[in-house]
Amino acid sequence: MKAKVNKTNAARLLDKAKIDYELVPYEVDDNNLAAVHVAEQLGENIGQVFKTLVLKGDKTGFFVCVIPGDREVDLKIAAKVSGNKKADLIPVKELLSTTGYIRGGCSPIGMKKEFPTYIHSSCLHFDYIYISAGIRGLQIKISPSDLIRITQAKTIRIEGKD
Repeated sequence: MKAKVNKTNAARLLDKAKIDYELVPYEVDDNNLAAVHVAEQLGENIGQVFKTLVLKGDKTGFFVCVIPGDREVDLKIAAKVSGNKKADLIPVKELLSTTGYIRGGCSPIGMKKEFPTYIHSSCLHFDYIYISAGIRGLQIKISPSDLIRITQAKTIRIEGKD
């Protein structure tokens, strides 16, 4: 028997928008919140497990980048695509007050406010990807086009060279 998974705010918003998704629990390691660990727990390709990063630009303020779990965001590229001269990741201590989410459980869906969102274009190569459901230990399996639609995201390349 499968354990009952409580719906998160992100899941409720997907229900309201009539978007298909699946909630997928995984084992949390508080010492290793990396997306690579999540991908291993799910038995999935790390390229399909996306992490949500919140940045602050010098002109536009907060924005969100959703990138494959094994990539690093290129701050110069992120700043440029978001209309800023420079951008930095927000400090972890500001994450909860800014988004309503904690590190390791930050979903691009259902933040306290809607922020401009940019999703790495590699998501389009997959039928589905994983993003945080808004709490540690739970991922949302969703089609990239549905995620793009609900977050009104732009797809771009936002990482450095491989």
